[in-house]
Amino acid sequence: MPQQLLRTLVERHADDPVATLVAIIDWLRPGPAEDAAAAIERIERLQAALEADPGAQQALHERLGEWLDQARFFQILAGLGLFSRRGFLRELGQRIYERLNPSPADPMNARDVFYLAFHEADDPDWVAQVPPACWERLMRTLWPWEPDEAGQRGRDRLTREALYALEMLAIWIAAEEFEPDILRLDPNMATRDSSFIALQREVGAYVRDYIGWLEGKLEDFYDDAHIRVLLEQCREEVERLRRRAVTRGTSISLTHLLERLGQTIARIERLLDILDPKACDQCSDRATALFTELVEASSERHGIRPLIRRSMRQLARSVTENAGDKGEHYIAADRPAYFRMLASGLAGGLVIAVMALIKIHILESGFARLPETVLVSLNYGLGFVLIHILHGTVATKQPAMTAASIAGQVELGERGRANPRKLADLLLRVGRTQFVAIAGNVIAALSLAFVIAWWWQQQAGTALISPERADYILEGINPVTGLALFYAAIAGVWLFLSGLIAGFFDNRAAYLGLEARLREHPLLRRLLPERARHRLAAYIDGHYGALISNFAFGIMLGSTGYVGYLLGLPLDIRHVAFSSADLGYAMSHEFAGPLMFALLLGFVLLIGAVNLTVSFALALNVALRARGTRISRPLNLLRAYWHLVRQRPSSLVYPPAADGDTSTEDAPDDSAPGTPSRDEPGNHGDR
Repeated sequence: MPQQLLRTLVERHADDPVATLVAIIDWLRPGPAEDAAAAIERIERLQAALEADPGAQQALHERLGEWLDQARFFQILAGLGLFSRRGFLRELGQRIYERLNPSPADPMNARDVFYLAFHEADDPDWVAQVPPACWERLMRTLWPWEPDEAGQRGRDRLTREALYALEMLAIWIAAEEFEPDILRLDPNMATRDSSFIALQREVGAYVRDYIGWLEGKLEDFYDDAHIRVLLEQCREEVERLRRRAVTRGTSISLTHLLERLGQTIARIERLLDILDPKACDQCSDRATALFTELVEASSERHGIRPLIRRSMRQLARSVTENAGDKGEHYIAADRPAYFRMLASGLAGGLVIAVMALIKIHILESGFARLPETVLVSLNYGLGFVLIHILHGTVATKQPAMTAASIAGQVELGERGRANPRKLADLLLRVGRTQFVAIAGNVIAALSLAFVIAWWWQQQAGTALISPERADYILEGINPVTGLALFYAAIAGVWLFLSGLIAGFFDNRAAYLGLEARLREHPLLRRLLPERARHRLAAYIDGHYGALISNFAFGIMLGSTGYVGYLLGLPLDIRHVAFSSADLGYAMSHEFAGPLMFALLLGFVLLIGAVNLTVSFALALNVALRARGTRISRPLNLLRAYWHLVRQRPSSLVYPPAADGDTSTEDAPDDSAPGTPSRDEPGNHGDR
């Protein structure tokens, strides 16, 4: 009851304004089974109770008004909800330390008082649901805002605090452009008068004239229209830097810096909205919006997960975009590209057949588990690197590389700049490109394995592999009697991780300027002539992520069985290309007939389907999260996809003569109303 609350405020917190505020918020906070309507009702009841007791209301006004006259608001207006200027790692360390050993709250610091009052995790939810008018009534109930001396003093002090915060935020933005990471992205910022510097000058003039207007020295209020134009230019500049970071490389510290710049620009705009005397009728709503933002920021003030989540998003986008740049090469747009992908898949399959044979002989050589694992892992890793150097393709690596391209189309669709038909056409292209790459891998690996085993038997008079090994291979690809699909899913996870590794190291190469470093490397200058050195530098820079990710992929595949052996867990991998090569070697020992061969080949293709599904689902999820988007209308996408397939069923596996036409032919517009429509390798555990 509000009467009980008033007694508590009068008797227990008579000399403690902070405890008074905390007690009021605790009383307003909805219970576990309540919603924001309960808080709204309590605000009304508290207002009625105070109006019925003028003495209690006057005492409350004096207590809270005295605190308002002395409290410091700079840190809450210019710091709370904004990433600190300490950098990501120092900020992370500071938050961890504050969680373990929190600093004492300063009762005169409004930021600390916010943290004490709104200390529950769900406070931002119910605070945001309370209408601005209710919060305004509460503020007028608790503080003396009447046009008397006390009320005017409080308003002037808050205004000056906001103006000081506004000026400091503008100074910080101007200083940020000289950070080394910013100058790396745009060296010209050090020599031109950027929008950041212009914003600081304009805000300084605005604050100076605003104070003169408050003190009656100026009759006309200084308009903020030019500042808002500069804010929009600053926002565009930050977005331009973010786009450059995707192609020129980023880091955690750079993403932290760009995120802080965006937050600071938004906070300046919010303060301008509140300070604008020409929009007094909207000031309450704008102040309430800032209030709810500060409540949410206060709840995350020492949060570790929000800091990591927001800092990693742009880094993840850069990693996935770098993978996506390579992924464009995995999407055949026309028939010539389709046949090039088939040839690339065949080349990869030929190498995989040889790798599978080397693996089998390593496993049959009787090595101890650790050296055997090292040899198998090197066979995988070096084999994959060789496939890449020879311009071959490991088909199952495509989903992890093409997910960013698909996520880009999804983002365009969610912003209303792409029809679902466009995304459906892209999925159709990716699907048939994946089909022909897998077909190339399987046909080449299976055929060459069978020919090698048959030739060996004709020349040596004995089988290339033992009967026990052949039986083990056939049992290993059987999903009915074994864990083949589970092992295939593990391989799919490694495929996904290899895509992230490729994107990370491509981003790293761009960030470091690897090509320029290698061109002028002192050792290479002594060993190689200029032309050869430049070609080597260009090749390593262009293929840095692919080479490392292929080798890392081999290590992950080769060591899975050994990790399972150490942990006593049934861990292994199955990969469609290696399983097809293994099937070829096993069938050469004893052909089981066409029906059994077809069944076993179906098992191999099922393993490939699991490889693709797991890696693609994980990669697409990361790419969508990095872009902050999602597929919100999957039914529209399915309808557009079905329309394209029904129009040309053969396009599922073979591109039409003019492939680009599939996306522009007449199809039902399934976009939302109002939306504009625009035209592996490996298997160490096979023991």
